[in-house]
Amino acid sequence: MTYLTRLTLSHNKLTSIPPNIADLENLQVLTLWNNQIEELPSSISSLSKLRILNVGMNRLSVLPRGFGSFKSLEILDLTYNNLNERSLPGNFFFIDTLRALYLGDNDFELLPGDVMNLRNLQILVLRDNDLLAIPREIGHLNNLKELHVQGNRLTILPPELGQLDLIGNKQVLRLEHNPWVPSIQEQFDARGAQGVMDFIRSEQYKYFYGRQVCRSFFVHIYHPRLSDEPNPNIQEVTTGPVPPKRNKDKKLSRRTHQSQCGS
Repeated sequence: MTYLTRLTLSHNKLTSIPPNIADLENLQVLTLWNNQIEELPSSISSLSKLRILNVGMNRLSVLPRGFGSFKSLEILDLTYNNLNERSLPGNFFFIDTLRALYLGDNDFELLPGDVMNLRNLQILVLRDNDLLAIPREIGHLNNLKELHVQGNRLTILPPELGQLDLIGNKQVLRLEHNPWVPSIQEQFDARGAQGVMDFIRSEQYKYFYGRQVCRSFFVHIYHPRLSDEPNPNIQEVTTGPVPPKRNKDKKLSRRTHQSQCGS
């Protein structure tokens, strides 16, 4: 079996993956879509030739230590799981070969600033989470061509997002279904994503953003509005009322539909 380059185990109600998956040393594509997997073996990141890993539509709530040790991984799909910012190991954002990262329909409230290390990232999908903020470090992702943040709890955007080339025939910027502050919502209603990008690049917006953001939050500070437990990844959060969490019934409905339709 060590000669295998492609392995698809979708729709099999698997609850676990054996550690000896690492013996498939030539594996390049591993698809585990729509199972019941709750955890992955730490050995999975030793698949040095793996380029595509699809673990969408499972029950992952945490990723194993060392998960960011992949040598060749280009596409990682973790859609439809139960992951949040506390689920990620310390080296998660050091997969410097990654070109596409799918984290849609999970439970993220914040995106760690370490995302800036994914310098080759072209596609970042964060749709339908509970995101309250996007880190300013996202401006370092110079190769990013697609950003999907629709269906979150975002009210403002970092000015650094305006440094990216996300508008055009070959680019995608999805911003709908967020409780934007009126000034952003007005731009979105009038001119869509183009209007929002032009606005956040303005000096007027940079001043506005500076007044809206509380900086210098340290690891030991507990912010009760964000979650029931302290969140060690908090670096900055917006002031004012925090929008309510998404309707979990809608989330479950989407997952059920996707599970029945397949991938």
